[in-house]
Amino acid sequence: MSEREIMTERSEPREPLPAPRVGGESVEPVAAHDGRRLESPIESEVALGGRHTDASKVSGSGIASGGGRARFGDRIFLGLSSAAAVTVILIVVLIATFLLIKSVPSIADDKVNFLTSTEWGTDPGNLRFGIANLLWVTVIISLIALVVAVPIAVGIALFITQYAPARVARPVAYVIDLLAAIPSIVYGIWGATVLATALEPVQRFLAHIPLPLFDFKQPNSTIFDGAVVLAVMILPIITAISRDVFERTPIANIEAALALGATRYEMIRMAVLPYGRAGVVSGSMLGLGRALGETIAVYLILSTVGGPFSFSILRGGETFASKIANGSAEFNNPQSTGAYIAAGLVLFVLTFVVNSAARAIVNRRKDFA
Repeated sequence: MSEREIMTERSEPREPLPAPRVGGESVEPVAAHDGRRLESPIESEVALGGRHTDASKVSGSGIASGGGRARFGDRIFLGLSSAAAVTVILIVVLIATFLLIKSVPSIADDKVNFLTSTEWGTDPGNLRFGIANLLWVTVIISLIALVVAVPIAVGIALFITQYAPARVARPVAYVIDLLAAIPSIVYGIWGATVLATALEPVQRFLAHIPLPLFDFKQPNSTIFDGAVVLAVMILPIITAISRDVFERTPIANIEAALALGATRYEMIRMAVLPYGRAGVVSGSMLGLGRALGETIAVYLILSTVGGPFSFSILRGGETFASKIANGSAEFNNPQSTGAYIAAGLVLFVLTFVVNSAARAIVNRRKDFA
């Protein structure tokens, strides 16, 4: 065939391609309103006024895409899920409302400053109560527990995820998780009878530090004892979250650090810890919220010996939760009860703020969602 014949063949019009086959059947050309033939199903749909079968509504596909109607089961599940979410929010709002309604009258009748006073007297008609001492003990005992627990929890999480073989990592993780199943009353009895005596030499050593925080007041049943017990109690929470975050470190980050000649420690410092920092912080905040509200263990460990306000952690004291537990016998009239409910309101707000901060930190890193 000559070059002229080839050019002539290319210039001649060819037959249109056959209509596409969908589901084993051909889509026949459709005539428009003006008699024009439409080869494309999309053109046919436009020409016929948009009347077509919605291909997104496929049987068994769940909620249809493109705004299709959901199946009956999906609508039921959506309603139940929404109701559960609304119920939780409603419970929180009702609790806050109850605390406000019951505490405001007693706060209004308080003869001293509710926020700055260290007195606590709930005699009807002569209310003189303040939360300064309770707030200090609650915050300081929880912060010490956090300082003790976080390094240990991060170390355990790194050991499980980066160093230990699988046959060792699983039992260690299981034992750590079991700590969360021990009742708090068992921790309290152990702390009061065993740990307090064992920590007495440590407290006497800390007493040599010339700071008001370590002013020696008594050998046991101190804030320091309670903080160590709380550290053991919140250890499983922080460890579990840190372990989960470290396991999610992208393998590309780890391999890149090792390919550059980094040692295992350098790889952890450059790749694992930066990636998991937000998760560790959020886990620590959740542990802090757990420590703030602990009642029974602190109730059994801390001495309630009275005395002037002191910043020392080597003395007894009461947290919000333990104070409410100790004063339950005084819930015999609205005024006295309102004073303790006011303390519970402050604890509620404090715990809510801590957990909200933890949620905000997690939301900054969508990789953990």
